[in-house]
Amino acid sequence: MSDAPLIQAIFHGDPEEIRMLIYKSEDINTLDTEKRTPLHAAAFLGDAEITELLILSGARVNAKDSMWLTPLHRAVASRSEEALRVLIRHSADVNARDKNWQTPLHVAAANKALRCAETIIPLLSSVNVSDRGGRTALHHAALNGHTEMVSLLLAKGANINAFDKKDGRALHWAAYMGHLDVVCLLVSQGAELSCKDKRGYTPLHAAASNGQIAVVKHLLNLSVEIDEANAFGNTALHVACFNGQDVVVNELIDYGANVSQPNNKGFTPLHFAASSTHGALCLEFLVNNGADVNVQSRDGKSPLHMTAVHGRFTRSQTLIQNGGEIDSVDKDGNTPLHIAARFGHELLINTLITSEEGARYVPPPPGGAERPRRLLPEASLLRLPDRHPRHTGPDLPTRCCGGECVKLLLSSGGDHNRRDKCGRTPLHYAAASRHYQCLETLVSCGTCINATDQWGRSALHYAAASDLDRRRRVALEPESEGVQAEREKEAALCLEFLLQSGATASLKDKQGYSAVHYAAAYGHRHCLELLLDQDEAPLEDPGSPNTRSPLHLAVSRAHAPALEVLLQGAGRGPGDEAGRTPLALAALRGHSDCVHTLLSQGASPRARDSARKRTPVHLAVMNGHTSCLRLLLEDSDSADLLEAVSPTLRDSESPLCPPPLRPTPLMLAVAGGHVDVVSVLLEREAAVDTADRHGLTALHLGLLCGQEESVQCLLEQEASVLLGDHRGRTSLHLAAARGHASWLSELLNIAFAEPPAPLLRDRAGYTPLHWACYNGHEGVNDHEACASVLLEAMGSDIVNCRDAKDRTPLHAAAFSGHVDCLQLLLAHDAPVDAVDQSGRSALMMSSERGCAGAVEVLLRSVNADVSLSDQNGNTALHLACSNGKEECALLILEKLTDPTLVSSTNKALQTPLHLAARSGLKQVVQELLTRGASVQAQDENGLTPALACAPSSEVADCLALILGPMMPLCSPCSSGGPSPRALLKTPPPRGRGHREGRATRVPSATPSEGDGTTENDSDSETF
Repeated sequence: MSDAPLIQAIFHGDPEEIRMLIYKSEDINTLDTEKRTPLHAAAFLGDAEITELLILSGARVNAKDSMWLTPLHRAVASRSEEALRVLIRHSADVNARDKNWQTPLHVAAANKALRCAETIIPLLSSVNVSDRGGRTALHHAALNGHTEMVSLLLAKGANINAFDKKDGRALHWAAYMGHLDVVCLLVSQGAELSCKDKRGYTPLHAAASNGQIAVVKHLLNLSVEIDEANAFGNTALHVACFNGQDVVVNELIDYGANVSQPNNKGFTPLHFAASSTHGALCLEFLVNNGADVNVQSRDGKSPLHMTAVHGRFTRSQTLIQNGGEIDSVDKDGNTPLHIAARFGHELLINTLITSEEGARYVPPPPGGAERPRRLLPEASLLRLPDRHPRHTGPDLPTRCCGGECVKLLLSSGGDHNRRDKCGRTPLHYAAASRHYQCLETLVSCGTCINATDQWGRSALHYAAASDLDRRRRVALEPESEGVQAEREKEAALCLEFLLQSGATASLKDKQGYSAVHYAAAYGHRHCLELLLDQDEAPLEDPGSPNTRSPLHLAVSRAHAPALEVLLQGAGRGPGDEAGRTPLALAALRGHSDCVHTLLSQGASPRARDSARKRTPVHLAVMNGHTSCLRLLLEDSDSADLLEAVSPTLRDSESPLCPPPLRPTPLMLAVAGGHVDVVSVLLEREAAVDTADRHGLTALHLGLLCGQEESVQCLLEQEASVLLGDHRGRTSLHLAAARGHASWLSELLNIAFAEPPAPLLRDRAGYTPLHWACYNGHEGVNDHEACASVLLEAMGSDIVNCRDAKDRTPLHAAAFSGHVDCLQLLLAHDAPVDAVDQSGRSALMMSSERGCAGAVEVLLRSVNADVSLSDQNGNTALHLACSNGKEECALLILEKLTDPTLVSSTNKALQTPLHLAARSGLKQVVQELLTRGASVQAQDENGLTPALACAPSSEVADCLALILGPMMPLCSPCSSGGPSPRALLKTPPPRGRGHREGRATRVPSATPSEGDGTTENDSDSETF
């Protein structure tokens, strides 16, 4: 925008030139890249004359730039009262907010624009408007130390105790920034001295943390609570020590601050002073004023532990000289010596060893929590569950500290063989952290070099697996090859020193892993070379049945360089826990570099695992590792790798009955949807029609798993669409069952391309139309479209086809309640009253299943016959009542015109009223009684509808006794009548409610047939 003539004229301050440019139709509201207009520039310059000229020429007075700042914001920021008055006179919005929700008053308060604020405030309804952070204009004025602005805002009604979104008050901001005059003004006007923000910080905490000694003295003179704790339990003295504010620390101590007060985690100000970057003087002040140098936090950390973790050599000396215990241990058994070794502070280790006793590891600074680093194999892989320490305090220990802390601790009498709770000595920690000088110092003091921890690991194990947090560190910030090489060199140097000092290379931990295993798992090539040069480090001697070989460990982490070293002096080794070779594991993980290395060393791609007899090719295609697959198939004679794997026949097995075939690589690739892998296999002429033990081909699996691209590849290779599985289902059946209409259409075109037309029936007699209609209830895919495609391709006569039990596609649609398919079939003249071998029609099936939508279509659209009965004499009404399908029963009754059907009986002499009463269908019972159903009709057991409701024989007896006097005609107690027990020849099942016990039972004519099972019960599985 600065190149525009209008802008140049504005910055030159030439009104005449501006008028001329406006007269020449120069755009008065032109925008620059940050959406600023010429009026923004004039307001910024504070030129009232040009500002008014632009406004009168049509400039938008409330235009906003990319930060939503208006010209009024710009004028206030420049403290231009004249430009401000011009803008306000032309209706500039004094309540306009920028992207931080700041109004011109906020900007005035922050920029000490006192006269602008005096002009704006009378136009505002409130001076307590807050910005996005909850800060008012008073907060901004206090933060920037504008005493006159603070006075003005308070005089105009600003809330002196207003708080922002973190509950910070104006007094907090003024105290933190050290604006003593503002602090005095706020206090004199009634600001709350003991106010706290959300973290519990008082104004004293704020001033102490930033070293504002004048404000601290003023607040102390006002008798504020000097030991007031924040939400973390830290006092002002804690905060001052943490930030190294030694002048404030001295002042607080002089005023009587408690030098030993612990925070919520038990850390005292001395802990903070011992760990902070600039806390040396703070520590001396605390020690000289009686601070306990051996005080421990809740996790057992002493101030000496804190100096050890950060390498504070001078402060360590001060603590030891004032009685600091060298052998103090934390809750994990770590002494300062363990910690100094862990972080490589050699001088501190030396000092500790030449004094007394030592210990272990260390925490992060006072606010953090950390567990000791563990070298544990997990899930058969060597890795550490605990992360590298994350320091939230002053600073991380640096390499420049060298071994000072170590030497100091050793010279103070630290026990160099002291073990922590996990059995680790300082030597373990130094080895794990690649601190060569610390190793030298500890070994020279006579530390046991082959000492093992509770898992049986020596310092050599830790050195072989050093740099354990590399994966996490690289994930956060990738390292250059030079840095990685330097770390590898450090690890090898430490390991070589241990070997030269007598460390046993063949020593195995409790899981059977040696240092070679650890070096392989973490990819330390140079360490492996050193270890393999030792005659006592065999590679193929498994320590336990579950111990992985070094080759497997290197492959699992994709350490190809380490793998090359291992392969130079070893065989392939045993398989892993699943019987997989290193090549198989590399193929499974997709580590192509490792696959290439193993193949170049003669690894066989034909070796099978012991569990599932799978080759590396199978494992590669399972996870779609195309590059690994190409490497494995580079052998010119690789055709056998593409075929199915069959277990080797044992001597006891007959050659006439070979074991079933397992999936081929092509099947696995298709099922997983790995199109690239499928293409590679088809390029290698993999057999597309090979079937597995279930008779499924790759095409079947592609359709079942919904892998469209893979199916297309197979069809392009002319895969057979008519091959059936062990149930006789072809690809057409599966496509119809899954609702894949587009695929079904293509498969039909292929199947009917050449006469004669195939029968398309599976072993149960089902056609693809049966499957499409049956699976329509799933509502997942387009089964109606599949049915439509089949009818169009095979003609309407297919609606009359029957399966092995004489069921039509209409039966299948009714059984599953697929209304759309039902209507489609009826539109193609499907026989609505056709019955199967059990005498069931489509209406009966939908009634028994409770498919109300299907029942409604069959009754209202095509008037299905409700009088039909099955081989047990049950009508659709019987079946609906028997299974508790009230809605279906009411639909049937609505269409029932023959009154005799209301009281019709099945072969068990049961009427619909018997069954409805037993199922508890209140509305159906009421409708049947309205239509004249007999309440005294008896079934084959002599039970009336009333007695049929009884859940047990005892209840039926009671009902009979009660109803006897009320209904003499059916009373079992009347003269010559049968007894109640005689009425219950076959009592209902015991212990079940009448709904649960009887709802699914359809009695038959004879006891042998009355087992409560109907033909459609088994059909539910068949369909």
